[in-house]
Amino acid sequence: MNKTISFSSDIKNISVVEQLIDDINRRFNLDKDIYGNILIAVLEAVTNSVIHGNKRNPDKKVNLAFDATDKNFQFIIEDEGPGFDFDNVPDPTKPINVEKPHGRGIFLMMKLSDDISFENDGRRVILKFFRK
Repeated sequence: MNKTISFSSDIKNISVVEQLIDDINRRFNLDKDIYGNILIAVLEAVTNSVIHGNKRNPDKKVNLAFDATDKNFQFIIEDEGPGFDFDNVPDPTKPINVEKPHGRGIFLMMKLSDDISFENDGRRVILKFFRK
């Protein structure tokens, strides 16, 4: 199953992504843990693209591609923003950052996915979840 969707940078469009993940869950009968990991990590990536990447500009798109192989589920999320320095994101678990209201999304994506990579100056994130 391969699927690609594109939507404007409106936070309400998160429901489109939730629907896709629910469709994937039904199709592959996901274990509840992997379903939860996928749901949270992919929604974090999409939310970051809408809010931080595209600055909620409805004229800019977020693209999401899904691919299932025998070994993993892969999600590629890409925005039209300027990118970011993904190697220098502050650690949200350090005492100086614990009280900050932002900065946990990438940390969550890293902890919940089995593999994460950034491309295109941070405009594209690739999340992989190993099939059990």
